[in-house]
Amino acid sequence: MHIDRKTFLKELSLLTGVSMLARNVSAAELLAAKLEMKLGLVTYLWGKDWDVPTIIKNCTDTKIHGVELRVEHAHNVMPELSAAGRVEVKKRFADSPVKIVGLGTNQQYDYPDQAKLKASIERTKEFIKLSADIGASGVKVKPNALHKEVPAEKTLEQIGKSLHELAGYAADMGQQLRLEVHGEETQELPNTKKIMEYASHPNAKICWNCNPQDLNGAGFQSNFDLVKQYFGDTLHVRELDRTDYPYKELIANLIKMNYKGWVLLECHTNPADKVKSMHEQRAVFDRMVI
Repeated sequence: MHIDRKTFLKELSLLTGVSMLARNVSAAELLAAKLEMKLGLVTYLWGKDWDVPTIIKNCTDTKIHGVELRVEHAHNVMPELSAAGRVEVKKRFADSPVKIVGLGTNQQYDYPDQAKLKASIERTKEFIKLSADIGASGVKVKPNALHKEVPAEKTLEQIGKSLHELAGYAADMGQQLRLEVHGEETQELPNTKKIMEYASHPNAKICWNCNPQDLNGAGFQSNFDLVKQYFGDTLHVRELDRTDYPYKELIANLIKMNYKGWVLLECHTNPADKVKSMHEQRAVFDRMVI
């Protein structure tokens, strides 16, 4: 279901407690207030089979000017990339209107096996170095699970302390460490908050992920408020015109907090014409914020 501008503004006014229509706020004024919130793409499904030049072309054509490269996909931007390859990737993005926002990794820190934990931390450092070399601004990691044989609090603490170490390492390289809200139990927002309290580092941020679990407990607003202080430069959304998630409330909250980061499309569908779908999502986003 598409949302027209008038309906969106009415609902946004109710959500924010500001009667925009009554104040005759112009489209230009609304745009000026939200220019720093930008639309980008995660190459999760839409883009997984594209090389870097194709990603840049398709994002340029659809006016989606930021991208988080999912690692282990066809673009092959991995720590094994040579120094010359890193320079080439950086130059391709620098010469285009598309900004490389970061790398989306699968690195996790919940392993009961401490050797696996250490290996994941070291691998994350390789991704952080790669991100810096190609001109990106941060690396996305994830919590993945709690384990029955380990007390939940111990696992949350282990994840958080791993983030603390990595956030410091990333800060030294001018990179942001971004914890995706992910995992069957670890994506519950009270658990995310505990992880971030254990992390206790200004460069450890979360990447909001628009999960069904965001509506659990006291609901969306309560969960959003629980962790909004930890928001980083990226968040993930599905198709913005879906009706199974409160995207109007999400956008309203981002406006209220003057969010200046990237709203990244991490769509879970598999349309035959992904570029057409990108065009459509660009239009939905524009209707929401203009």
